[in-house]
Amino acid sequence: MITPKEHFHGSDLEKIEKYYGIKKDEIINFAGNVNPLGISPVLRADLSGHIDAITDYPDREYTSLRRSIAAYVNKDLPTEKQCQTEHILVGNGSTELISLFIQFIKPKKALIISPTYSEYERELTLEGSRIDYFLLKEEAEFNVNLSALKETLKASYDLLVICNPNNPTSSVIKTEVMAEILAFCKNRNIYCMVDETYVEFAPDIASVTSVSLLSAYKNLIVIRGISKFFAAPGLRLGYAMTSDEELLHLVNERKNPWTINILASLAGEIMFSDEEYIKRTRNLISSERERIKAVLKNVSGLKYYEPSANFILLQIQKDNLTSHDLFEGAIRQSLMIRDCSTFQGLSNRFIRFCFLTGENNDKLLEYLSRKLG
Repeated sequence: MITPKEHFHGSDLEKIEKYYGIKKDEIINFAGNVNPLGISPVLRADLSGHIDAITDYPDREYTSLRRSIAAYVNKDLPTEKQCQTEHILVGNGSTELISLFIQFIKPKKALIISPTYSEYERELTLEGSRIDYFLLKEEAEFNVNLSALKETLKASYDLLVICNPNNPTSSVIKTEVMAEILAFCKNRNIYCMVDETYVEFAPDIASVTSVSLLSAYKNLIVIRGISKFFAAPGLRLGYAMTSDEELLHLVNERKNPWTINILASLAGEIMFSDEEYIKRTRNLISSERERIKAVLKNVSGLKYYEPSANFILLQIQKDNLTSHDLFEGAIRQSLMIRDCSTFQGLSNRFIRFCFLTGENNDKLLEYLSRKLG
């Protein structure tokens, strides 16, 4: 039974339809953080031509797919900092890979930089790990305090989990700072799992991604997927990168074979090579991010935090108005935002929304200006 104050996630459109009586196809979803352009046009045109491929098993090693991933992630990186194809593992979405690496690292004690995505906590709990949280501070604009993090890490951790750019704060740890974190962790035998689900939306990917650090730090595991940037959550395709060949071999040997179906594998190869779609996506998000910030600056009843992904975190600064109030008002206009009060370290004064097309963004901006202006 759904209660009026149940918190809805971006994938909960069926629940929204059931509770509010709004057809899910009519909801403008600002909570899903998914590319508003939809899937790659090249993928749409080409994939149906490969339908007969389902009569074959996928390549157990996914060699062609992993080569496509390597070419994609290494673009613009110097040769010595590129990820090797043999250091890439593919899985049935990033969630499977997060789960697998946690199972094989078997951390007795893990530290999660929070507020963040709840799946890390869930997987660590299933593994029986003790979980601590390093809370990003609102007064620091949710940016990491490096010296405080290092001090915290001295308490004998096995695993540090970082979402970069972070969900829901849209803040980032720059590559040079990540290198300091990795070096510190390496000296203490701490693995670092960096979830880069949103890195392709960053204004400057090269200054944020940890891919260029893989060759130098065997304690680094980078996780990515196609659900958000490539707008294909239903395909369930993710990939992990690490230069720890022993760990990679262990995970690869014991994971179930063929967890990615052959059409998803082919789709990945097509998407990663669609440079026009990738460019259009980055240009759209970049222009809308700047335009939305300019509008929000003139809305007196809110504060926004500098976004580096395709979504933005807002703090409500108008009296007697909560994140649930804003959610309720928005959803009744078929606009779905994210009430962030369920995130650790955030209160009922925070909301998040992602950047869609200009027309749809204007509908939400008009609503927020009216409620918070």
